[in-house]
Amino acid sequence: MDVLGMTLRAEGLKKSFGARVVVDIESLEVAAGRTLAILGPSGAGKSTLLSILGLLEKPDAGTIYLDGRPVHFRDKSARMHMAAAFQSPYLFRGTIADNVAYGLKLRRVPSRKRREDISNALARVGLEGWEDRGVHTLSGGEAQRVALARAMVLRPSVLFLDEPLASLDPLAKGALASDFSRIIREDSMTTVYVTHDQNEAVSIADQLIVMRDGRSVAQGETYEVMGLPPDEWTAEFLGAGEPLEGEVVESGDDLLGIDIGGQKIWAVGTFSKGERVLVGVRPEDVLLFEGEADIPRSTARNRLDARIVDVRMWGVMHHIVLRTDGGLIASRVSHFSVRDMGLAPGAFVQAVFKATAVRVRLAPGNGSSRSSERGSFSDVTTMGAGD
Repeated sequence: MDVLGMTLRAEGLKKSFGARVVVDIESLEVAAGRTLAILGPSGAGKSTLLSILGLLEKPDAGTIYLDGRPVHFRDKSARMHMAAAFQSPYLFRGTIADNVAYGLKLRRVPSRKRREDISNALARVGLEGWEDRGVHTLSGGEAQRVALARAMVLRPSVLFLDEPLASLDPLAKGALASDFSRIIREDSMTTVYVTHDQNEAVSIADQLIVMRDGRSVAQGETYEVMGLPPDEWTAEFLGAGEPLEGEVVESGDDLLGIDIGGQKIWAVGTFSKGERVLVGVRPEDVLLFEGEADIPRSTARNRLDARIVDVRMWGVMHHIVLRTDGGLIASRVSHFSVRDMGLAPGAFVQAVFKATAVRVRLAPGNGSSRSSERGSFSDVTTMGAGD
């Protein structure tokens, strides 16, 4: 399918309310057909940034570009290329078809074409044949599907999704996140997805930006940012460990051996021997075994001896902080694993993870910031919504 989306870029965006700076973004870009997720705590400036990028609010400074063309606040021609769905669907009284048709009527699409477009849009979101149902009969998840259909029926070049699943129960949220991801990719729209849920961000987005106090503190490919945060605050916010520093001691066939304080970590990459690098691995990718367990052979090259230094709740899981010879890493396990394995501070365990789960980039002062992944840390776009 041809890419429907347009490239969205912003330079030097600033917005203040009184003495408080709420947006201060130097440079952001989302490539055509890509999906960017924006994460950040409450008050980070996500909603204000979304309003600015969506041309609904005027910035104090800065420029927004759509496919390289400067666009501005209330730019009607640019807004015709945009659509949005929000946490509260804001459905009108009447039928589902009435709601999905709203934007088409404003664009004066003929009635026969409207009916065809509405039918296709509802089928895309799993509501085929629901045109004549009243909106008062819908569940929360169904209402969100209608809101998405209402946005997508316009075939926007840029789609804004502002915490669209935040109010749903976990079962409905999981199903819709999967469907949203599929639909967005199939339609090749440029999408900005604001969420506080890291699982949603990972499952839906190609790129990720983390905001704090109106500024970008991390941006890049989703698995890069999640696996190798740039600083302590971002690592804590994302539930990841701080990067470990080591030296490449083996390199060949896209496989790296990295010495971290006497223990070797294997990773996939093309760095040279002798280079100092930072490495990180997501807690979800680290399996734990008892210290004396005879672990069966597997494709997981990395097996580190570690001592548990902290155990704390992380949602419905337990976040386990481990000390190895090279520094701290983390694992995330179920309540039952904590109980059955006796995982507590002081216990010895073996931490096991694959080489492909390890993210690598050059340490500061060691040249460029290239990454072990195709598509290194780079300027990504942002659009914030729903703090």
